[in-house]
Amino acid sequence: MIKSDELIVMRAIAICFKPYLKPEEAYIYTNLGRTQFALKCSEFGVLKTSSGYFRKEDLDRLMAGEPSRFLSAADDLQLKKIRK
Repeated sequence: MIKSDELIVMRAIAICFKPYLKPEEAYIYTNLGRTQFALKCSEFGVLKTSSGYFRKEDLDRLMAGEPSRFLSAADDLQLKKIRK
């Protein structure tokens, strides 16, 4: 029988190797609470996939303090100026 401590360690190791994380797993991975995680996601532009999972790559960027790939792509856009 697996002890509860061993089960917790096994889950933590499994989280480290998954490319997509459920919201509860993302809270554990980033070591943030629900409200802090929501604030950081909105600040850094981290979005869920269509199936409701977070990309681990985006969470790594969030923890490193880098802008998301969406925000960095938006900065590179060239907008046309409209003459008056």
